[in-house]
Amino acid sequence: MGSSGSKQTNKVTAKDKAILDLKIQRDKMRQYQKKLQTVHDKALEEAKKHQRNGDRQRALIALKKKKYQEQLLLQTDQQLLNLEQLTSSIEYALVEQDIVKGLQKGTEVLKEINKAMSLEEAEKLMDETADAIAYQREVEEVLGGKITEEDEEAIQEELDRLLGEEQQAIEASLPSAPNTALPEVDAETEQPTKVGKPAKEKSKARLEEPIFA
Repeated sequence: MGSSGSKQTNKVTAKDKAILDLKIQRDKMRQYQKKLQTVHDKALEEAKKHQRNGDRQRALIALKKKKYQEQLLLQTDQQLLNLEQLTSSIEYALVEQDIVKGLQKGTEVLKEINKAMSLEEAEKLMDETADAIAYQREVEEVLGGKITEEDEEAIQEELDRLLGEEQQAIEASLPSAPNTALPEVDAETEQPTKVGKPAKEKSKARLEEPIFA
């Protein structure tokens, strides 16, 4: 029952009505142009027809009528152009107005943010930051003053020890080389001999071989 009264409807402003009226006039002008074009084409056909029939007087009248329609068409073209430009200008002005309102609102929000963070809070934050930097410098100076040359040498030795341990860990992770001996090759027969056979046994075997005349 009372729900219809609570609904919010978009209000039509005077600017909206002006734009709507301009667009209506534009559409009417386009319809009028179509009628003028129809009359123009019809007058041209009449002029051709009278010319074919040898009626020069009526042909001239039809051409004058066509010429008049052409002048009207040029006028309507200019009026349409003016309507289009005026409509576009109004619409752009409305958009620009909305942009300005948005910028104003953004400026107000920025002012509120600046008020939330007062000048005293900003100075306090800067002082705390400066104190933290000063404390860090004092710690570095204290540590730098207590380290002697002996400490520097000890630190260097510890660094060398860490590097050595890292190198040993890398070598331990590598695969070990094979320790099996390769087979020996006889220089005379070019045949591999058994691995590990003493050289004396080889020479004794050669002496015991029979000699044929």
